[in-house]
Amino acid sequence: MSKPLTIADLKTMARRRVPKMFFDYADSGAWTEGTYRANEEDFSRIKLRQRVLVDMTNRSLATTMVGQAAAMPVALAPTGMTGMQHADGEMLAAQAAEEFGVPFTLSTMSICSIEDVRSVTTKPFWFQLYVLKDRGFIERLIGRAKQAGCSALVVTADLQILGQRHKDIRNGLSAPPKWTLNSALQLATRPQWCLEMLRTKRRGFGNIVGHASNVSDLSSLGAWTAEQFDPRLSWDDIRWIKDLWGGKLIIKGILDEEDARAAADTGADAIIVSNHGGRQLDGAPSSISMLPKIVEAVGDRIEVHFDGGIRSGQDVLKAVALGAKGTYIGRPFLYGLGAMGKPGVTAALEIIRKEMDISMALCGKRDIETCGRDIIADVRF
Repeated sequence: MSKPLTIADLKTMARRRVPKMFFDYADSGAWTEGTYRANEEDFSRIKLRQRVLVDMTNRSLATTMVGQAAAMPVALAPTGMTGMQHADGEMLAAQAAEEFGVPFTLSTMSICSIEDVRSVTTKPFWFQLYVLKDRGFIERLIGRAKQAGCSALVVTADLQILGQRHKDIRNGLSAPPKWTLNSALQLATRPQWCLEMLRTKRRGFGNIVGHASNVSDLSSLGAWTAEQFDPRLSWDDIRWIKDLWGGKLIIKGILDEEDARAAADTGADAIIVSNHGGRQLDGAPSSISMLPKIVEAVGDRIEVHFDGGIRSGQDVLKAVALGAKGTYIGRPFLYGLGAMGKPGVTAALEIIRKEMDISMALCGKRDIETCGRDIIADVRF
């Protein structure tokens, strides 16, 4: 394929380059994948209002997210096992985001560690936290994020219990891959990926191995993670984390108006309207269908961000028009990373930037900060 023009082009390229178990991990949803599909499809139900004969010069997509400057209202979402899409994937993605001028969010379940990402960046990045049963580990993890200069903490609230993703089970997903006939066949057809992985030492969960109690190697990691997600997680834990962290706090995984109001009550700086990319509760509504309701529920009490189903700059524009102060892309940057490494992440960001910029202009706007419901022609969920 020549130069990729769409996120779909990057997806096609990534599918050809990344072993099936890791491509499917990034590209799958829970159970029937109905909510995963709805996240994408419901964007098409939102129609933009075309305007003509207006000044389209000197356009700007610049904005802020939790007070931090961003070249456009987009951040790279926290995604687990990013370093299995491409060797040193989190480090490459963080560099691409920094150069582009948008926030990068590192997942707790990353392959490259907080310290790895800090070693290749010059500006603060964000860190995403899973609240696990081992509170001592959580305290140390937050301390490491502080030490690395992370400027915001994103607490994921919708993964107390892991939703089942059939593809991961069928593919025998693990990081690094376990040597089975199935995995060997997958790897044999992706020699370039294998060569790059052989050149890096980062193949396990860098934030956990050697840091969590009784997890000194990969053999002990599986049992530890299987029992660590905490089904008792509550709003009291969010307040404890807020006090411990002391900086900008974002709560990810809000999909209900009542939960949004409760999140605002904690004093957090922002919420992310999200259903975990359709990877948790299959049958839940799409993120974009809930965005206007949640924006209305919280008003100006808390900044509202959005995650789920974005595959174009038009999708970002629609989310902003419906009230999102910022958005997150997960799969689009993973496709770019899997397809081309760091240049692929930059390509994904550039595709989204260009589509958003042109669409904004054709809606009669020059500044993303002025884009509201007035650019929406129709919404039918």
